[in-house]
Amino acid sequence: MTIFALGVNHKTASVALREQVAFSPEQLHQALPALREQTGVGEAVILSTCNRTELYCHGASSVDMLVGWLAGYHRIPLEQLREHCYTYQDDQAIEHLMAVASGLDSLVLGEPQILGQVKQAYQFARNQASVGTVLERLFQSTFRVAKTVRSETKVGENAVSVAYAAVNLAKQIFAELPQSRVLLVGAGDTAELVAQHLTEQGVKQLMVANRTISRATDVAEKFNGQAHTLGELPELLPQADIVISSTASPLPIIGKGLIESALKARRRQPMLLIDLAVPRDIEEQVNDLNDAFLYTVDDLQGIITENLRNREEAAAEAKVIIRQHSDAFTAWMRQLDHVDILRDFRQANQRMAEEQLARARTQLQAGKNPEDVVQELTQRLTKQFLHQPTRMMRDAGAAGDFATLAVFQRLIADDE
Repeated sequence: MTIFALGVNHKTASVALREQVAFSPEQLHQALPALREQTGVGEAVILSTCNRTELYCHGASSVDMLVGWLAGYHRIPLEQLREHCYTYQDDQAIEHLMAVASGLDSLVLGEPQILGQVKQAYQFARNQASVGTVLERLFQSTFRVAKTVRSETKVGENAVSVAYAAVNLAKQIFAELPQSRVLLVGAGDTAELVAQHLTEQGVKQLMVANRTISRATDVAEKFNGQAHTLGELPELLPQADIVISSTASPLPIIGKGLIESALKARRRQPMLLIDLAVPRDIEEQVNDLNDAFLYTVDDLQGIITENLRNREEAAAEAKVIIRQHSDAFTAWMRQLDHVDILRDFRQANQRMAEEQLARARTQLQAGKNPEDVVQELTQRLTKQFLHQPTRMMRDAGAAGDFATLAVFQRLIADDE
């Protein structure tokens, strides 16, 4: 019985292929039972996110069968999938799952969302009666590992995205960030992500200015902010302690004159300006103004690079933790195999003994001499018990299999 992991992710496959092999929630209701019906698949969990689709199975199946099933289910060429998928077994599969749940295999190293997605995949499979003893133990061990990695390493700390780095910078400069008024110039994906991080930090006074008011309204309403047009910037800038800009404009939309006027209206209260746009939204000459502190995406990139280096160091520590837990789980698996073998061995010999005992009782009922019956029972049991070990020793001797012979020699010595 083997643990298998098979998948494609952002490292091995394009967005187009990842879309093809992804499972929607509706598809999972059909796909999971279909996977369980495949020969040798005893337990299964399907993890499907925007960046990865992975199958985790336990049983007597094969990698080739799982790859074929995934290709067939999504009706994509088998060779195309083979070229872009990865497969792991046993120790490697265990460590891979633990690394995924700990954020070590994510597009953004250390991101925390993946743990929740792994938990959802496990819970769905459990509700579908697709999780048995082995995967139950594996996923529970994985959740403990991910928690340990988060608490004992810094793999999830420090900003490694431009949006979060901008908010983190603002937090360092404005100790009372929740009391600050923030103006977002632009309402694209980056601005929305910035707004989300600001809200998580407790910011309640948020203004969103955009070329189209409808898009500004969409973002503002999500975070209890106020929507404005770019034409209102002269009135909005004096109100803002922090300005974060991320438009797609080919030319700067915030000049030195606008900021100079805003500072006068603010009576020289300082302003933090963070320009996330490429090309830049804010004129470089703003740096010449006292009380205006301008940072560009290049400034943030230095912070991100240093933080990423720190996360990579933490990831090395996390891998040590994962290896320890993986070894512990593998030891449990080996013990489980030992228990299964011992149970089967006992049951086989019990059946043998019961068959011979039934034969002896029949002979006694037929009036055969009890001493002869006991002697025959002893001989038959001895012969049957020794038949398989004797054959194995002969075969091992003929093949020069000294390891097997050593096991039997140790068994005999222990009996003595």
